[in-house]
Amino acid sequence: MMSPDVYAMSLGRLGAIVGVLVGLTGLVMGGLALARSGGRSGSRNGRRRAIVAVVAGLLGVILGGLVVETSGAGIGTGNGVGGAIVAMVVGLGGTVLGGLALARSRQRRSVTR
Repeated sequence: MMSPDVYAMSLGRLGAIVGVLVGLTGLVMGGLALARSGGRSGSRNGRRRAIVAVVAGLLGVILGGLVVETSGAGIGTGNGVGGAIVAMVVGLGGTVLGGLALARSRQRRSVTR
């Protein structure tokens, strides 16, 4: 299997970049939702952020896994495997933070009722 050119944008590299960006969005939204979840009660914005974080994190993990599965080569070959692994880790972090914020918002809703 031939490696892509150093400056070429292969589909694997592009998929890895998109996966990292989507996973990073989930990580940031999860952090914001978790930071705001201890604030005022009745804040529906934090719950939406948590849901967006979980969905974006899962998409980052899925995109990263898809690139790893279809690359057919290892890290350093230029097929985007390194970036895909980063996308999976960052997406997992976004999913965890969003899940924690979602659990905290549910707990807070049941206490206020």
